[in-house]
Amino acid sequence: MTTASPPPFTDPTTLDRKIEETTHFAPKFGADGLIPAVATETGTGRLLMLAYMNAEALAKTIETGDAWYWSRSRGQLWRKGGTSGHIQRVLEIRTDCDQDAIELVVEQTGPACHTKRKSCFYRVVEANGTALSFQE
Repeated sequence: MTTASPPPFTDPTTLDRKIEETTHFAPKFGADGLIPAVATETGTGRLLMLAYMNAEALAKTIETGDAWYWSRSRGQLWRKGGTSGHIQRVLEIRTDCDQDAIELVVEQTGPACHTKRKSCFYRVVEANGTALSFQE
């Protein structure tokens, strides 16, 4: 019988200092076992998408260098671009101050959005809050 290898990050409950001051990567997953992850484009910093990761998706991302996420709607892991070919090659993983959100700095192949747009964030809410305009 094989045992799963431990994740390549620290359990935040084992830290001996404030998470904001530690040098350990200790992501804090929510009660649902997920952590929000944004993907930004290398070079431009453009926000491409928001998704969620569980511990397995984060470990696979670290291990493979490709972005893996947890699909809340399908209830399964998915490799970004696994079917479309629009992969995200991860160049850097960042975490926020209290380690409850992830940023993946990626090299995006093709569009990031399932609508075939460069970014999932292509609509701008106008000042009156009721109208949307489109950008690319």
